[in-house]
Amino acid sequence: MKSLEKKTINNYLLRNNKKFPQKKFLYCPHLNKSTTYSDFLKKTQSISYFLTTFKKQKKGSKICALLDNSLFSVELMIGTMISGLTYVPLNLVSGEDQLKYVVGHCDTNLIFTNYEHLNLAKKIIKGTKRKVEIIIIDQKIFLKNLYNFNKITRNNVKENTDALLMYTSGTTGKPKGVLLTHKNLICGGLNVMISHNLKLKDKALCVLPTYHINGLIVTIIGPLVSSGSVVVCKKFSVTNFWSYIEKYKCTWFSVVPTIISALINKYNFSFKRYNLKSLKFGRSASSALPPDVHKNFEKKFKISIIETMGLTETCAPILSNPLNPKKRKYGSPGKPYGNYVKIFDVNYKELKPNIIGQISVKGSNVMTKYYKNPIETKKSFFKKWFLTGDLGFKDKDGFVFVKGRIKELIIKGGENISPIEIDEVLYKNENVLDAACFPVKCEHYGEDIEAAVVLKNKKINENQLIKFCKKFLPKFKVPKKIHILKKLPKGSSGKIQRLKISSII
Repeated sequence: MKSLEKKTINNYLLRNNKKFPQKKFLYCPHLNKSTTYSDFLKKTQSISYFLTTFKKQKKGSKICALLDNSLFSVELMIGTMISGLTYVPLNLVSGEDQLKYVVGHCDTNLIFTNYEHLNLAKKIIKGTKRKVEIIIIDQKIFLKNLYNFNKITRNNVKENTDALLMYTSGTTGKPKGVLLTHKNLICGGLNVMISHNLKLKDKALCVLPTYHINGLIVTIIGPLVSSGSVVVCKKFSVTNFWSYIEKYKCTWFSVVPTIISALINKYNFSFKRYNLKSLKFGRSASSALPPDVHKNFEKKFKISIIETMGLTETCAPILSNPLNPKKRKYGSPGKPYGNYVKIFDVNYKELKPNIIGQISVKGSNVMTKYYKNPIETKKSFFKKWFLTGDLGFKDKDGFVFVKGRIKELIIKGGENISPIEIDEVLYKNENVLDAACFPVKCEHYGEDIEAAVVLKNKKINENQLIKFCKKFLPKFKVPKKIHILKKLPKGSSGKIQRLKISSII
């Protein structure tokens, strides 16, 4: 791995073009098109020439994209990076206020978008202190002219050149800009390749948005560094999910727990008509996968799910369960691959097995800094260890178990209660599709526990759910109220935003 680490995105593009020029890299079900490694290199070089020569963008300039997943969005991302420029994917569902902040904060003067999102693009550049040009992607005119450039721009791109600026969700304040270098991205991709043993013949199904780190690193950069292939879907669709795997003979996919729940909820016996012999495994990340949901999926679909854990600041994966099903542990996102993970106490001393503390990570995949935010950068590191803000413990076998976010802990009568523990009990009930507990103010305890659920059907009510919880939880941890809602607030990655629930009930 040491010999591979000292590379840039540019090196991998050239390597794949040299070794496998006619191998298909990207497939697009939406347009029914595909791109070879040779074509992909030419198109990214055309984009690089356009940005640096026609648009006069200099090394370090920020290039924003307000786009869904597509062949062009991947080409733009890589074309930007090989130019020595920094790619800034804009979260399509984060709201106008946050997007205005991001565009203003990242110092961009270019936004790529399409007609579908043009009005949003116009709204978010209003009030910016600099002139921001909107470039509209048109399949018939713009792209046809763009791909005619055959000139190559020679850029001085090195390992430590900034490649990606991705903003966190900002659910508890302003989003933070995570600045990642070429080396960070390559190491993130290598961690995916190593943990899942990806080979030349592997083909990923990408249904997660590439404006999130999971979709970008796991299902784009992972296949790029392993010389594999990717089926790039515009977005997740329960209707098309299995048919795309069958049609393109995908060998693996990456999803989030809410997608797993959605697939279970839509399961019926017609699923058996699909030929999924090519599929080796699926992976889950973004938030904890409740063990009962995990087991239920595998029982229904007969497909192994590998639970993992990653962050934007670490270029996605830091933990993964082994490929061998006999060596995995339900309820754990696994062991470290390609980086180091420790559990620290409040004094930054490493804790012994089975003692809860803060999950911390160190490795070449960890970000350099938060953009224009030295205070948060300093707060987030102890020496070279990144402090994730997640609570958990390591067992004697080195598997990490996540117990929740430090900010999400419920403190009831002086007792620290992990919300995940209560969520997992609710997911045991066969009628529950989504669940999340949260704190509410209480004069007696300081904080008490309530929960919100989305049901698969209406065969159960609040009192029955509370009674169900009493079977598995001590009285002190049973929610005093359970709200039955039509949907729970979620981020664009599908993660339930429990801190927002109290404001909508």
